Amino acid sequence: MIEGDVDSFKYFFDRYYDDLCNFVHIYLHDQALSEEIVQDIFVYFWENKEKLQINTSVKSFLFSASKFKSLNLLRDTKTQKRIVEKIGKTEPLITSEEEDSYIDTNEFKKILDAAVDQLAPKCREIFLLSKFEDLSNREIAEKLGISVKTVENQMTIALKKLREYLLPFRGKIFLLFLYHFLS
Repeated sequence: MIEGDVDSFKYFFDRYYDDLCNFVHIYLHDQALSEEIVQDIFVYFWENKEKLQINTSVKSFLFSASKFKSLNLLRDTKTQKRIVEKIGKTEPLITSEEEDSYIDTNEFKKILDAAVDQLAPKCREIFLLSKFEDLSNREIAEKLGISVKTVENQMTIALKKLREYLLPFRGKIFLLFLYHFLS
């Protein structure tokens, strides 16, 4: 696999993917998030195959990496919750008069729809299946008759383009999020 043999990588993926998803699910209790974590581990595994120093079995490496990534996510989520709780105890971020000058939920939906509409047709279809029909990458690939890797690539492109499109609105979106989240 270090030499780029895709079949070797596929062997590890096929052999451990489901077990890793089940393992991560024990920590996260979220199937979609568990699949995303495991996919990230495999992407990292492939992209860094020449640099990795695996002193144990590949199985041990994959399970350890999955465990640490899951625990890091849980730690980060806990930290975010503490910050939100601390913010919630302070005075309101914006007054009701100021609220009118910021983006509202309907305006945000229109902006988000416009951002999604600017995606290429296949990219948009994959994004909508993932985010609004809550299908996994594997389910999308099966439904559209394409590879999981193609789905992953298209989702990466979609998220990058959406971030770029929404960048000018980030301040207003953040205030909308905080206002509605803390209300």
